[in-house]
Amino acid sequence: MMFLDQAKIHLRSGWGGDGAVAFRREKFIEYGGPNGGDGGKGGDIIFHAVAGLNTLIDFRYAQHFKAARGGHGMGTNRTGAHGGDLLIPVPIGTQILADDAEDPNERTLLADLTAEGQRVVLLRGGDGGKGNTHYKTSTNRAPRQFQKGFPGQELSVWLRLKLLADAGLVGLPNAGKSSLLNALTNAQAKVGAYAFTTLKPQLGVVSHAGREFVLADIPGLIEGAADGAGIGDRFLGHVERCRVLLHLVDAAGDAPTDAYDIVRGELEAYGAGLEDKAEIILLTKTDLVDGRQLANIRRALARRSDAEVFAISAATRAGLPPMLDAVTELVAKGQVAKDVAAWTPL
Repeated sequence: MMFLDQAKIHLRSGWGGDGAVAFRREKFIEYGGPNGGDGGKGGDIIFHAVAGLNTLIDFRYAQHFKAARGGHGMGTNRTGAHGGDLLIPVPIGTQILADDAEDPNERTLLADLTAEGQRVVLLRGGDGGKGNTHYKTSTNRAPRQFQKGFPGQELSVWLRLKLLADAGLVGLPNAGKSSLLNALTNAQAKVGAYAFTTLKPQLGVVSHAGREFVLADIPGLIEGAADGAGIGDRFLGHVERCRVLLHLVDAAGDAPTDAYDIVRGELEAYGAGLEDKAEIILLTKTDLVDGRQLANIRRALARRSDAEVFAISAATRAGLPPMLDAVTELVAKGQVAKDVAAWTPL
């Protein structure tokens, strides 16, 4: 399935039905009076976060959504039928943004669906009009007035998906992120000996020591990513919700410490709290580096950060168990902290 993390769609809730003009017609009753019913309410536009979706690709082909109009009122004071609500399923982690700015970062956030089953009524349907029964007075016993149904609301919005994962893999292109994801999960991400092999975020579930957590593989970042270079700002958006960042540095690459500094600089430039997230540094491809050189790189990275540094190899699986122990512990701490923060006596 193709991956799409943002889409623009057009929405319109249903109009209310018109009120009815009707009169009571019954044998032996000469002046029955008005009995026109009210119109039905128009349908709402409702967004629903569902499990099992991880892309907005459906909205590339269906971009216009319209809820049903309410039924018109009828005689004998019968109210028109309620227009059916339009339920739009979206992946968990979808944000709904107003189309009020060219810069995506300046658009107004209308809703953020972060939990399975969460529903948001974005546009309310129009109310139904009143039937002629409401216009009866002491001097106008047979009114022919009625009220038109109220119009629905219309709005163009942007949908933006920010994947929900416990841990996110970040690093320069060709740092070994997809190889690590494949070694730890059944994701079967594409792997190649060239930069930008990964073009879209991918998720996998890691099982370790009786626990499970979701791991996100984010496409490689380049210098200037926070400002949109290589659409890096969209990729960084996917790690906003991660509890732990696994920062991969290619031990066999040129200037590993500079590679670390570039990615850290982009995290800080992007903001949104990314620079404050728990971080674990992973020196990858250690099977291609001799022991002395590896030790020097680890010491250099340790001086640059308070984060723990692990030397691993996805190819030989060396160093993976202790690294997973550390990640699992940090993810568990994050889950406990979230549960405590969410508790309220009200």
